[in-house]
Amino acid sequence: MAGVSTATPTRAPRMTAVMRERETVTPLELFFDLVFVLALTQCTALMADDPSWEGLAKGMLVLGVLWWAWVGYSWLTSVVDPEEGAVRLAMFAAMAALLVAALCVPEVFDETALVFACAYAAVRLAHIALFLVASREDRALRRAVLSGLAGSTAMASGLLVGASFADGALQGSLWAVALALDMAGPLFFGQQGWKLMVGHFSERHRLIVIIALGESIVAIGVGAERSVDAGIVVAAVLGTAVAAALWWLYFDIVALVAERRLARATPGREQNVIARDSFSYLHLPMVAGIVLLALGLKKTLEHTDDPLEVVPAFALLGGTALYLLAHVAFRWRNIHRFSWHRLLGAALLLALVPAAVEIASLVTLALIAALLAALVVYETVRFAELRDRLRHQVAQEPG
Repeated sequence: MAGVSTATPTRAPRMTAVMRERETVTPLELFFDLVFVLALTQCTALMADDPSWEGLAKGMLVLGVLWWAWVGYSWLTSVVDPEEGAVRLAMFAAMAALLVAALCVPEVFDETALVFACAYAAVRLAHIALFLVASREDRALRRAVLSGLAGSTAMASGLLVGASFADGALQGSLWAVALALDMAGPLFFGQQGWKLMVGHFSERHRLIVIIALGESIVAIGVGAERSVDAGIVVAAVLGTAVAAALWWLYFDIVALVAERRLARATPGREQNVIARDSFSYLHLPMVAGIVLLALGLKKTLEHTDDPLEVVPAFALLGGTALYLLAHVAFRWRNIHRFSWHRLLGAALLLALVPAAVEIASLVTLALIAALLAALVVYETVRFAELRDRLRHQVAQEPG
């Protein structure tokens, strides 16, 4: 027809955020998560250098702060495509800032405190900026970012900067308040306006659990600094068995059912609250438990024939117990069923702490491996029919 142009309009280069259209985790997100691997390793190293109750508390505070930074990006990249437009460059900048923060962890309560606080603030600032770009045409999302996320982020970052000029109990208290305010933001500022892609969101959290379990394997290698003898070989095998059991307890059924529960929730408030509670909140004690286990494994490999000191013993046994207790809460939040057998397993692990300071660390590790193996076998046999039905039902649901 005359007067109608048939030329294909050229597409202007994208310099803004592009909304996510695919469920799969992108290579850039995996690249981003690799920086978090270093952060986990550094938290373990921080506690290993100071295996005291104070050192343990400091390590958990740092882990919590870094975890919440990672959580923010898991929500962000469930809204925007990280490999399109200006988001890619912003992600690289956030990775650099997170790397600097991770490098500061060994001296985070001393010489590198201010550098860490500034790097962390930069990570969170990039997160807020990207959310604002992504919400240009979504008033509900922009309102949620400005009214809640920006405020809690600013307060937490400011408190960490203030903590860098303090020391002792005051510094630790400022860190604790900063973490509490940051994580409490979603509770006080509502759950409306946020969006997520269920498959992508749950996969990001599955991958971060694998990354944390990988840290426990790394801890075995770091702890085995002396020549490889029979004790090291046995400890390495037992450590791998423990990590494999933790993997089984999460990935065999729990992760699949949690994703299905999230997918069946009504998009909006209901889905956002489940995502917040089950993934953003309850995955933290899972990861923390694995990091504590890594600390215990590292100390075990250093002296397999000697008993553990009380703090490393608590880390080894208490960390594993914390992982199981997080699963108990996770199951209750998702399907309102209580896992008495996992609760019992956690109680038995904690009851072994007094014995662990008297017997060889290798024996303690063997007891943990045996208890977890028994738990896996019990659940596999006790719930065989239900397990088989759920696994196939989940597998057959469209992705």
